[in-house]
Amino acid sequence: MNARAVVQVAPKRFEIQRFALPKIGTDDALLRVEACGICGSDVDQYDGKLDGILSLPMIPGHEPVGIIEEIGPEAARRWGLSAGDRVAVEPTRGCGHCAACKRGDYRNCRVGRPGASISACGFISTAVPPALWGGMAEYMYLDPEAVLHKVSASTSPELAALYQPIAAGISWAHRVPGTKIGDTVAIFGAGQRGLACVAAAREAGAAHVAIIARRASAHRLRLAEGFGADWTLYAEDDVVARMRELTHGDGADVVVDVTAETMEPIAKAVEIARPGGTIILAGVKGPTAAIPNLRNDRIFTKELTIRGVKNADYDSFEAAVKLIESGRYPFEKMHTHTFALEALERAILTLAGRVPGVQAVSVCLDPKL
Repeated sequence: MNARAVVQVAPKRFEIQRFALPKIGTDDALLRVEACGICGSDVDQYDGKLDGILSLPMIPGHEPVGIIEEIGPEAARRWGLSAGDRVAVEPTRGCGHCAACKRGDYRNCRVGRPGASISACGFISTAVPPALWGGMAEYMYLDPEAVLHKVSASTSPELAALYQPIAAGISWAHRVPGTKIGDTVAIFGAGQRGLACVAAAREAGAAHVAIIARRASAHRLRLAEGFGADWTLYAEDDVVARMRELTHGDGADVVVDVTAETMEPIAKAVEIARPGGTIILAGVKGPTAAIPNLRNDRIFTKELTIRGVKNADYDSFEAAVKLIESGRYPFEKMHTHTFALEALERAILTLAGRVPGVQAVSVCLDPKL
């Protein structure tokens, strides 16, 4: 038996290929993929912005949800799972042997994986057996270092596939900055992770939540209100003055920037944050980006804490799954499009806003289509 998979063979070039299903031993498993979310890094991967980093050819997809098709006895014991369970798969693949992995900090593994320019599922070359390392396939291989989170059978795969942006929101807008009851939180960016930050800040007990995005994202700002945003602001306006007005001059306790490429929010975040406040930088800006209009002296005179973050930790993923299952927020409204494996290019262009007349928030692939 074999599995169909999307393989990226070059920038902006995908092929449907077939791979033999691996033989499962005592300490690994096979996942039947039900849905795989698509995010901004998939767009960058498609565009070729990761050239020189990627080990092509590879099966993309680092936000998979699926059913355990087969599992070895040791893997079942370690993960606490059985065949037939639905799981969400964390993207990071640590080596399992370095000092960081040994202390449970696999997100900061310094050894990585053979054939992986980025140590994560969806970034490992198909030249590395058994090839099925990415989520944009009918089946995906789960080696002993995979980190899994059980998902309720009553939760739809498309909804469950939002676990990664929601985990990021919980990490970036709550756990990392230590958001407290009564805080004011401002968020730059209204994509999947920005919207998740709104819900996470509200879950943390924030008294006021502001979200800032371009006018082109007005549909996402409207959606943010359903997740608990008190104030929705257009980035093209004077958001510094507006936030000063809304907070009566106090500023925000926490400011989170999840925008990609643009650097302007960082300087504005320095002005919006209250003295002693915290700024979280989560957006990928590129290697040559510089910060315009940054008043460096404002950082130390206001005694700001500025923290860079990347993917979420284990506890944030666990909390994300539970928050999805709780039904407290209308996360299903974030899911706007589902595509077949063969339509990956169209799916990526849809998420990137490059399909005229189409407004997307969250997009996933369904291998069954």
